[in-house]
Amino acid sequence: MKEMISNEINPKNVHLYKMPLWKRVFDIIVSLSGILILSPIFIILALAVKLESKGPVIYASKRVGTNFYIFNFLKFRSMYPDADKRMKEFMHRNQYSLTEEKCEDVTKDPECESQNMIGQTLLVNDDSFILESDYLDQVHKHQEHGFIKLENDPRITRTGRFIRKYSLDELPQLFNVLRGDMSVVGNRPLPIYEAELLTKDDDIERFFAPAGITGWWQVNKRGDSGSLSAEERNQLDIYYAKHVSFLFDMKIIIKTFTSFIQKENV
Repeated sequence: MKEMISNEINPKNVHLYKMPLWKRVFDIIVSLSGILILSPIFIILALAVKLESKGPVIYASKRVGTNFYIFNFLKFRSMYPDADKRMKEFMHRNQYSLTEEKCEDVTKDPECESQNMIGQTLLVNDDSFILESDYLDQVHKHQEHGFIKLENDPRITRTGRFIRKYSLDELPQLFNVLRGDMSVVGNRPLPIYEAELLTKDDDIERFFAPAGITGWWQVNKRGDSGSLSAEERNQLDIYYAKHVSFLFDMKIIIKTFTSFIQKENV
């Protein structure tokens, strides 16, 4: 059963988004057709994931979608099951600089940062991690650093690297679309820790639109790491929320087919 992200978001106080009939019908047709047509690929990928490493084939994470409702966001598992526990082993591969250094030189002493991570909470989004303390610091200072994104991340399986490159790990989200959690086109569902920070009047509108597999900011800047700030992405999401239409969705779908291959090996 779906739940809202916060009691502060009262459905009686806001104008909730209602899915248009044309969009829901389109989602059902596309998702059901996709599942049936791609079923052999689903089976092959599931076997590949299972044979390479132990653990569940499907990775489910809590995401915040339309109207701030939380649901289980599905992906093919692309990392080893103990990926979160191994994070501190590979801090020297982090592509982002830390906003504050807790030791003399974190970049030259990975063990220093590993020590700083002990006992701290890791927050996760699609392809990067951040220490909870660093994330709160960056929010207060309006900075875009502190994220942990590993070059050639060794926690990703060989199968995982392949399915990420070609976005095949996203295929289980067709089931999310079929059951109504999200749409084919819409704003990317956010991890709870990110969504909790977007409750101001200037930000909230991006949630009163469909949550989707592909969206406006993804087809504009996907694979171009660091070119969009969180605020820029949010503004593109708000733009989509204000201009949802059949023609706009078709434009995004067409652009998706030309930009779905990720340019980075991360």
